[in-house]
Amino acid sequence: MKVRSVVAAVAMSLSFGALAKSLPVEEAILTAPPMVPPPISRDHAAKVVVRMETVEKVMKMTDGVEYMYWTFGGSVPGSFIRVREGDEIEFHLSNHPSSKMPHNIDLHAVTGPGGGAASSFTAPGHTSTFSFKALNPGLYVYHCATAPVGMHIANGMYGLILVEPEEGLPKVDREYYVMQGDFYTKGEYGEAGLQPFDMEKAINEDADYVVFNGSVGAMTGDNALTAKVGDSVRLYVGNGGPNLVSSFHVIGEIFDKVYVEGGDTINRNVQTTLVPAGGSAITEFKLDVPGNFIMVDHSIFRAFNKGALGMIKVDGKEDKVVYSGKQADTVYLPEGSAIQDVDGEAPKPVTAKSKEEQIRFGQRVYEANCQACHQGNGQGIPAAFPPVAGSDFLNADHQRAIDVVLHGLSGPIKVNGNAFDSVMPAMRLSDEDAANVLTFLLNSWDNKGGKVTPAQVAERRKNGKPVKFDGSVH
Repeated sequence: MKVRSVVAAVAMSLSFGALAKSLPVEEAILTAPPMVPPPISRDHAAKVVVRMETVEKVMKMTDGVEYMYWTFGGSVPGSFIRVREGDEIEFHLSNHPSSKMPHNIDLHAVTGPGGGAASSFTAPGHTSTFSFKALNPGLYVYHCATAPVGMHIANGMYGLILVEPEEGLPKVDREYYVMQGDFYTKGEYGEAGLQPFDMEKAINEDADYVVFNGSVGAMTGDNALTAKVGDSVRLYVGNGGPNLVSSFHVIGEIFDKVYVEGGDTINRNVQTTLVPAGGSAITEFKLDVPGNFIMVDHSIFRAFNKGALGMIKVDGKEDKVVYSGKQADTVYLPEGSAIQDVDGEAPKPVTAKSKEEQIRFGQRVYEANCQACHQGNGQGIPAAFPPVAGSDFLNADHQRAIDVVLHGLSGPIKVNGNAFDSVMPAMRLSDEDAANVLTFLLNSWDNKGGKVTPAQVAERRKNGKPVKFDGSVH
């Protein structure tokens, strides 16, 4: 190399070094789910210092069930990180001294071998430091990549990092952080106690829990996301896996925009978007009417039987043009206004001759009409659907229970000390079926026994009314 070229190269190197040193330095704001750090307002790159701690801790999976989570920042998913395209990130990963395992971090936003995993391998009581430049805008997953990788992810070690484009993202009224994960426990769903990880179930992809933000009910009841009519909402949606692809859907909403897989391709007017394990999506929508909007994995048994269910509570003025609510309930005669004649005598329905038959027949009615919400074991879904097992609400007033089945229930209630605020629609059951299912419930799952007759149901069908509660039970 000629002397002049060497001098030029050295000068250029010094120039780049001076440029890097000239970047302003700022500490990253990290937030626990479902919150998101504020948008980045600066119009230039910066050196962003991220300080993340790995913590192993016992937390609630669902009521009565605990789990030893391995976390980034003490939450599942881990802390949300927000930087800008072109930023230089200095990452400090500290492993708490109480940890039993070494951990590291593989950030999908990193361009480099292992996404930072090898550079960040950290023993308990130590801190590792590495740096990278955010070259590509997008929403990226990060996760622990220490062997066995699947076990570390399955225990909750994942989160999201947003690299905002240089021009920023369009302004919205609210932003939230939602991340799905699947968990594998020795006990079945709802089995009480501290549940250990089950490697065989994980290998077989036989998840006991599929949840948003780390646990059943993490975003329902008092933990529901909130918004107002007219708000534009952006959800940063991730999927930590480790195994299952998410069919992310908000019941009653259409996504105005979906940034496909967290990149810059935008699909519009989307009902359900796929989020791969180890992937993400950004969804945006405007809220036009009030009510409770339910977030689910539309692989629907995961929502109602394994926990993948969250809620957005929207307050504001109703718009009956956009959505009327129920306007009428009339008799439906599918063959016209006259009942059609059929040859022969219609078979008479089989009626229960004893309390034991009522219980047996009632179980069939329950499995066909009630089980999806109240679950096969009667335990319900925390903060969404109340239990009918050992239920103080059910046992307290049998007449009220008949009215709930026949005419529906709305408003806040408390069952076994837990608050619920949702709607149960009136069930279209015959007097016989309503009596049987209530008798089944009263004599199942540690309820106090009793019997409801078809005559009692007929009387409440005539004189009863919808059960409504006002105010708050919190």
